[in-house]
Amino acid sequence: MRDMSVDRVHAALPDPPLQSEEENREEEKAFGNAFAELESVDLPLGTTLRSIYDDQPNAHKRFMEKLDARIRNHDREIEKMCNFHHQGFVDAITELLKVRADAEKLMGQVTDTNRRLQEAGREVTAQTEEVIRCRIQQRNMATTVEKLQLCIPVLEMYSKLKEQLESKRYYAALKTMEQLEKVYIPRVSHYRFCQIMAENLPRLREEIKEISMSDLKDFLESIRKHSDKVGETAMRQAQQHRTFNSAVAKQASTGHYTKPMYSLNGRTHTHNGLMIEEDSGEEEEADEEVLTAQDLVDFSPVYRCLHIYTVLGDRETFENYYRKQRKKQARLVLQPQANMHETVEGYRRYFNQIVGFFVVEDHILHATQGLVTRAFTDELWNMALSKIIAVLRTHSSYCEDPDLVLELKNLIVIFADTLQGYGFPVNRLFDLLFEVRDQYNETLLKKWALVFREIFELDNYSPIPVETEEEYKHVVSRFPFHDTEIEKQQDFPKKLPMSQSVPQIYTQVKEFIYASLKFSESLHRSSTEIDDMLRKSTNLLLTRTLSSCLQNLIKKPHIGLTELVQIIINTTHLEQACRYLEEFITNITNVSPETVHTTRLYGLSTFKDARHAAEGEIYTKLNQKIDEFIQLADYEWGMAESDGRASGYLMDLINFLRSTFQVFTHLPGKVAQTACMSACKHLSTSLMQMLLDTELKQISMGAIQQFNLDVIQCELFASSEPVPGFQGDTLQLAFIDLRQLLDLFMVWDWSTYLADYGQPTSKYLRVNPATALALLEKMKDTSKKNNIFSQFRKNDRDKQKLIETVVKQLRSLVNGMSS
Repeated sequence: MRDMSVDRVHAALPDPPLQSEEENREEEKAFGNAFAELESVDLPLGTTLRSIYDDQPNAHKRFMEKLDARIRNHDREIEKMCNFHHQGFVDAITELLKVRADAEKLMGQVTDTNRRLQEAGREVTAQTEEVIRCRIQQRNMATTVEKLQLCIPVLEMYSKLKEQLESKRYYAALKTMEQLEKVYIPRVSHYRFCQIMAENLPRLREEIKEISMSDLKDFLESIRKHSDKVGETAMRQAQQHRTFNSAVAKQASTGHYTKPMYSLNGRTHTHNGLMIEEDSGEEEEADEEVLTAQDLVDFSPVYRCLHIYTVLGDRETFENYYRKQRKKQARLVLQPQANMHETVEGYRRYFNQIVGFFVVEDHILHATQGLVTRAFTDELWNMALSKIIAVLRTHSSYCEDPDLVLELKNLIVIFADTLQGYGFPVNRLFDLLFEVRDQYNETLLKKWALVFREIFELDNYSPIPVETEEEYKHVVSRFPFHDTEIEKQQDFPKKLPMSQSVPQIYTQVKEFIYASLKFSESLHRSSTEIDDMLRKSTNLLLTRTLSSCLQNLIKKPHIGLTELVQIIINTTHLEQACRYLEEFITNITNVSPETVHTTRLYGLSTFKDARHAAEGEIYTKLNQKIDEFIQLADYEWGMAESDGRASGYLMDLINFLRSTFQVFTHLPGKVAQTACMSACKHLSTSLMQMLLDTELKQISMGAIQQFNLDVIQCELFASSEPVPGFQGDTLQLAFIDLRQLLDLFMVWDWSTYLADYGQPTSKYLRVNPATALALLEKMKDTSKKNNIFSQFRKNDRDKQKLIETVVKQLRSLVNGMSS
């Protein structure tokens, strides 16, 4: 077929053109390359054929010729090769035919041998397979044991973890988790159950955090409820310690020492750093009573939660939460009840809760490392202290009972001593006590004001009668009374000049001093400061409370002249007793009154002011009584002649004054004289006003004569010396104006009056022209009333003319005075 294809190629090609020798060489070279490419099976034929046909015209014909020649050359070589190997091929075929028979025979033998071998080894094979299977099982068992030995510790630790969680040993559980994660689980981490364990551990950690936080919340709620009990125990132990110290201080001869204070946080507080020994019985009893904070409160939830959060690396979150919650609880604890001021139990519960809160915080501060810091507790205390002071300042102002205020003060002192024992500064609390002291003094003053009022209301305002010497000694023991004349009297009964209220007032002032002294106890103040406080509070009692009660008593309408006289006597004796009150305070405080800064009692001025007020009230009431008698006067101003005797109202008035001034014998001389002079002057003025009353239009000479009789009685009363001590006719001078005026009208001595007017030696020097003119005009009107008949009597006409002339002259004098 190859020859046929070559022939077809030759037939299709045109005849080649003639070429030169050089061209032939190049053509030979090109064809050689083409043959080489054609004989290579890898190259495509199309490109080679195209290069042959496209090179020169008629090249394909020459190429075909060359191709034929090359083919013939190859055929000759193939023929030579076949001829050389043909005999060997024939020999090999012959040998192969011979071997086939032997091979078939051998194949039969091998097959038979294989059959017999298979039959013989079938049992061995079965046993061998059993051995292999056992060996595999043994290897698997060893591997399993080895792996189980790695897994069992993991399972044991996980089981231990579960037990710890069930028994709420969360801190130990976290340590077990840490060992599982870092030691055990990595050894067998490729097992699925370990992967499940590893996945559960974070969830368990979160559960532990939640459980521990829940326990902490329960603890915080529990401690809020138990703070009252913790504080009560701490304050009771502080009070016992303070009482013990007070007892020890009285035994100065045995030295200065104190007993351990109290130990609510596991730390023993001592005073001055010294310890003492007591009787064994007392020591055992004290040991039984000493309770620590751990005895009252279980702090394990706090420690547990702190450790858990520390292990989990979240301690800061726990610390912030704890502090935030405690701040909230502090604000709740510091919020008082609305009616706290009504009873001491309200204050005690308030203080117990606060002390309990800070005792717990102090314990947490020392039992944990950094959960709370000193700066945090100081911040809480400063906030609490400001709130406490504001609360106490507000609620103490509502207290009206001094006993309640005193108990509040004692609670504040114990509260301050308790917290001071735990290292909290309490100076501001002691400063607050000075404000509470002022409130206490105010309540005392109000209480004693009621006491004084009751004493004054129950007093009979009469001298104290003493029937026996025992009664006399009893009165003198209550009040420092000394009177030489009364003491000289051997016989009983006697009468002491003061009334029953005087020893009662004196006793109550001493009781007030004792009550005021109670507040000064345990304030850590010097004797000088206590003495100063006592004197100042006593001064307030005397100058404000007692003085106010006396002033109100004096102004009461039912207090008469007799009572006022007794009040003056009482205040005199109380004034004299003030120096004994000074000595009383000095004996209490042991502070000499000669000390530079010692405050003096102002009782002297108090009683003097009260006495002056009583004196003024005596003058006022005496004048009011005179006015009442004057209002009873019923003169017939147009009467022709007098009755020849004084008016009845005036005689009654004089008798009243006489009996009244007899009561004044116990008063100091000047008081009685002043009262008598005041009464006479007021009587004289009232009588003069009666004559000059504008509503009185007419006065007859007979009325003047009757009026003159009344004035004569007044002058006789004044000259009778109703109160001893007046010199000469001093008391009569109170009526001199009336006397000269009446004499002028009775004598009708106008010529002398007008002639001597303005002269120092004038007989009618005290008669004012205006007064004389007013009275004369009233008499002139009386003359006009009777002018119908008087015109027929020459004397009456002359008298009328004289009156008119005198009136003109008096008017000129009055006008001259006004100009």
